[in-house]
Amino acid sequence: MTLFGTDGVRGKAGKKVGAVSAMRLAMAAGIYFKKNAKTNKILVGKDTRRSGYMIENAIVSGLTAVGFDVIQIGPMPTPAIAFLTENMRCDAGIMISASHNPYYDNGIKFFDGEGNKLNREREKEIEAIFMDDAAIDKAQVTDKAIGKSKRIDDVVGRYIVHIKNSFPRPLTLAGKRVVIDCANGAGYIVGPTILQELGADVVVIGDKPNGFNINEGCGAMHPEHLAKAVIESRADVGIALDGDADRLVMVDEKGEVIDGDKLMAVLAVHLKNQGTLKGGGMVATVMSNQGLGEYLNKQGIKLYRSAVGDKNVVQMMQEHGINFGGEQSGHVIFSDYAKTGDGISSALQALAYLVETDKKASEAFNPYESYPQLLVNLLVDEKRDLDTIEGLDALKEKIESLGMRHLFRYSGTENKIRLLLEGKDEEKLEAMMEECKAFFKAALA
Repeated sequence: MTLFGTDGVRGKAGKKVGAVSAMRLAMAAGIYFKKNAKTNKILVGKDTRRSGYMIENAIVSGLTAVGFDVIQIGPMPTPAIAFLTENMRCDAGIMISASHNPYYDNGIKFFDGEGNKLNREREKEIEAIFMDDAAIDKAQVTDKAIGKSKRIDDVVGRYIVHIKNSFPRPLTLAGKRVVIDCANGAGYIVGPTILQELGADVVVIGDKPNGFNINEGCGAMHPEHLAKAVIESRADVGIALDGDADRLVMVDEKGEVIDGDKLMAVLAVHLKNQGTLKGGGMVATVMSNQGLGEYLNKQGIKLYRSAVGDKNVVQMMQEHGINFGGEQSGHVIFSDYAKTGDGISSALQALAYLVETDKKASEAFNPYESYPQLLVNLLVDEKRDLDTIEGLDALKEKIESLGMRHLFRYSGTENKIRLLLEGKDEEKLEAMMEECKAFFKAALA
């Protein structure tokens, strides 16, 4: 596959994700979704990037050209698109966003009529249509069959009500001071509104998008700014979203970033104690710390590990009848409330736990000691098949002989390889990482 990455299509706006490619991709998706269309409607949302205007109009043109009606709802979080696609009985949903990437990138994510992200097989079908000139030409309609579009600005209320309903009704956030960093992205309206309506004293930063400042020195990718605001405002906790608000990073009252694995560990145990954890376990990815698995095992909770990507987490959750999972990086999934990572909804579950236990965040979300872990991203000239790299098996054997865990994988959206090492001895870990970096620089230069 050359078009789809780990989470939809993503790349430089105006290049890989340009007007022509977006229109053609929309036409291909429209042809695919037409096969099982019931309402002939597709929902389209976006984040706050300037390029979203260009891509949105191209997508509307492509969809209407193959006979679909389009509902445009403007800037909204990715999980809102998943929810509203199903709630508004659309045949599919499209989110225009490059998530945590800088403003100059953009992306296109697809959801089916039930609000689920498409799996690899379905993406391959759309890509095959995208490459088929005859199929694209044949699918274009004329006369009264051409679709129409309309913009709806009041659906934000549906999503706000839906997310608020995930917060336990007997509880309130009154008395809690919460800082939220909206990353100048898609959650800049709904995030603060939901917290305020639940009674919190809210301090808002990163809520002034201008089309170019999304994720720039703010949000989940830069929690140091949230930490500073938490300390300055003497808040109880801080919440950082990314550009499309499907990711959550939290900061405790001391300004310390809460480890994503530890956050999930606490919430999994809390669900179990409440009797609401389904399937007897939770799903995390191969990136999660070994300490998470050991802690959950002591609590009688099984840890399943999926490939990286929240849709892979969701797929494994569905396979095992599990309702909780997520990624160390901040995609936390409560499938009883959302079908994808939802930064705001997940934050509410964490805040509810703080209210119920009356604990400080620094105490509540630090249940075990993590194994030392190093993660390095290296730029590469070419993404060679790792199985063909001479000497890699020997390197892996050496790492394992030292009692370390390893994971080497390419980024799905950038020309980078991600190197993960984990072990008990930090000094040996750092030395081994230097050896790994030198190996891959030589192999992939």
